[in-house]
Amino acid sequence: MRPTREESETKKRPREPFWELEMRLSAVLSVLAGFIGAAAYTHSEGYFVTFMTGNTERAVLGGFGGDYALAVGAATIILCFLMGVFVASLCRRYLWRNHPHGATVLTTIALVGASIADHILGERGIGLTPILFVAFGMGAINTSFVKNGEVSIPVSYVTGTLVKFAQGVERHLAGGGSARDWLGYAVQYGSFALGALIGGLVSLVVEGRFMLDTAVVASALVAGYTWRADPDWACDHPECAPGAKH
Repeated sequence: MRPTREESETKKRPREPFWELEMRLSAVLSVLAGFIGAAAYTHSEGYFVTFMTGNTERAVLGGFGGDYALAVGAATIILCFLMGVFVASLCRRYLWRNHPHGATVLTTIALVGASIADHILGERGIGLTPILFVAFGMGAINTSFVKNGEVSIPVSYVTGTLVKFAQGVERHLAGGGSARDWLGYAVQYGSFALGALIGGLVSLVVEGRFMLDTAVVASALVAGYTWRADPDWACDHPECAPGAKH
């Protein structure tokens, strides 16, 4: 059976290197998301800032167990996460059209606010108020990769990443794809897990009230990395160029 014209043209196109800029950025941001999640979880009352599915269940089911404070706290975290996505998307539309690193800067600012709130309150562990700042920053960082006005790579949405990973493996084994169909998702998931592991190890030697300070430093370093990658990113993504809508 002769290949179609489209298949022939696809074979002629040079394949982009696997470890391209977008892959590197997504890996770095996934490590940061995992680290921030660990920093918030290990020294708080078990609050999730990356797991909105779990927070939704807590918000809905918390009242059935009589833990109304947990239910309200989970619902508030979801609201702050949504606000982070909304504000970052708004800023991307009007302020940093050609500066994709803006989301990491906004996340760093939110973490600074969380750290300040934590030190002012002086609680032994990380309380709900600082966690709300962290949730806002986590929502913002998830807008780092946008195509056609929508998120193309969700940084902290691990469930979706695992689903796409498994689908890619199935396509590869069935002969309808290649390792590239799933390897990128494996790297993203592994990067998130690595960030969580690093955060867990850091929590063993850093007291709770200073855990958010380490998250601020990590986020600032990543923001600097994404800022340096900005020119190359704009060249590869026309929608990031000046005058683009997104």
